[in-house]
Amino acid sequence: MKIRFGYVATALGLWDASPSKTLTYTRFCKLNKHERMDLLKTITAKNLAHTKRILHYNLAHEIKLYRFSSALVPLATHPEVKWDFITPFRSEWKQLGELIKFGSMRPSFHPGQYTLFTSPRNGVTENAVFDMEYHYKMLEAMGIEQDAAINIHIGGAYGDKKSTLIRFHENLKTLPNHIKRIMTLENDDKTYNIKETLEACEKENIPMVLDYHHYIVNKDGLELEVYIDRIFKTWTERNLLPIVHLSSPKSKNELRAHNDFVALDFVLPFIKLARELNRDFDCMIEAKQKNLAMFRFIEELTSIRGIRRIDSSSIEW
Repeated sequence: MKIRFGYVATALGLWDASPSKTLTYTRFCKLNKHERMDLLKTITAKNLAHTKRILHYNLAHEIKLYRFSSALVPLATHPEVKWDFITPFRSEWKQLGELIKFGSMRPSFHPGQYTLFTSPRNGVTENAVFDMEYHYKMLEAMGIEQDAAINIHIGGAYGDKKSTLIRFHENLKTLPNHIKRIMTLENDDKTYNIKETLEACEKENIPMVLDYHHYIVNKDGLELEVYIDRIFKTWTERNLLPIVHLSSPKSKNELRAHNDFVALDFVLPFIKLARELNRDFDCMIEAKQKNLAMFRFIEELTSIRGIRRIDSSSIEW
């Protein structure tokens, strides 16, 4: 079994390299027309330049799994702004895509909690489609949309899971097929457990991202060993390695919050369970210390007899 590891958005240790610099709508409104566009372009250019530095870091450290920041473009999905963030930066987007391809990296996005298809309000669904289109446009501009994933959660229950799940499947029909083809669904930490998420994925033929931390805090009496093989098989049609999210609780009183690092004793039961399947997969580290947490976890994992490191960010057991 081989596991490749990655991290989210920012490479800690790189000076002033945040790819998520933003602009509030309040500040935007205080500027005149020309100032607004200049500032939008300036911030976007900075985020893209920082992302380029991060991708070079990934190349140097043999990191094959990377999640882009969803905040690369300020106010890109604000209904009162909506600006062309592709044309002025065609060269920059292309350069990012070339780096991804050169490093054989596996890219993804994870839109925020309000990008969901369970709401009874049409406006929420329309905004979800618009946000998914925003993420797809960035991938398309980079030329990597065929190899990427846009991962979301099912959403809220609205007091009735059964009818809400029916609405989810109906609302999802509004998402263009070319975007749906690269979307994934993740089990969450409060509402939809691994069984409910898996069944939705199987019905829609969508790969399921297993979040082990979410599973533990929203277990609902379900045993992962009963479902893990089915979860991994949802990736078969796309011929991709399954993706798993790993993190650990901040404290006993804050079980849902992510810790700075990943506690080996918390996730080791999952690693052992996955070893029984003996199937390769990719693992996204979602700890607060990002790439630093990823490397520390790999060091701790490879201290276990039989687990060896095969490059900077991959192990074999």
